[in-house]
Amino acid sequence: MAQTLTLRLRIWRQPGPNERGYFGVYELEDISTRMSFLEMLDVLNEQLIGRGEEPVAFDHDCREGICGTCGMMINGQAHGADLETTTCQLHMRWFQDGDEITIEPWRAAGFPVIKDLVVDRTAFDRIMQAGGYISINTGNAPDANSIPVPRDDAEQAMDAAACIGCGACVAACKNASAMLFTSAKVSQLTLLPQGRPERSSRVRNMVAAMDAERFGSCTNTYECEAACPVGISVENIARLNREYLQAVLTSPE
Repeated sequence: MAQTLTLRLRIWRQPGPNERGYFGVYELEDISTRMSFLEMLDVLNEQLIGRGEEPVAFDHDCREGICGTCGMMINGQAHGADLETTTCQLHMRWFQDGDEITIEPWRAAGFPVIKDLVVDRTAFDRIMQAGGYISINTGNAPDANSIPVPRDDAEQAMDAAACIGCGACVAACKNASAMLFTSAKVSQLTLLPQGRPERSSRVRNMVAAMDAERFGSCTNTYECEAACPVGISVENIARLNREYLQAVLTSPE
């Protein structure tokens, strides 16, 4: 049988990118423990709209833990306390009756606040545009076995490709580093034969784009891996560092 909760919410409210933000405080009653965290926010917004107040702006799309848009800090943890879970898949059974919950947007220079809990994450798009592609001849689909790929390489590439680009790694890092995201995107292509022609230019261009977006440096605290909702490994960061060093040392430029 579902239980219900009475909650006190402290939510970051910021009308616009250049406006001063503050914490709004809201009381909620009869919140079912079967609700997702976003459904709980839906209930709050229905009440706010009913009172003629501005609803809380937050990002969401698939609500299935796939798209990565629902990121927010919940009591100081990216996506909340449940490991390898996006905010939309976090359920209210993780909370206790009478809890106070503090909800904030991602905090990073590379993720400026647009409104309330919504941040601009297009910096990730620009990092991808800098080198997250391969150049191959198009035409008929090649035979599946025409390019042999070792199983370990294929599995590691698929693990890296699981990154959903939510930004939790940046939000969790004390330096707001995007190394886990960037390294995952570098790894998923570098590990496969199809991605090796651009491997040198890719890593140099993506790291340069990452730095240009004002993300911080990595100091190996591993908080990014702990906060990642799909469990991207910091081994990818080590791979990126090796790839970058090799690219710099062998570059003719």
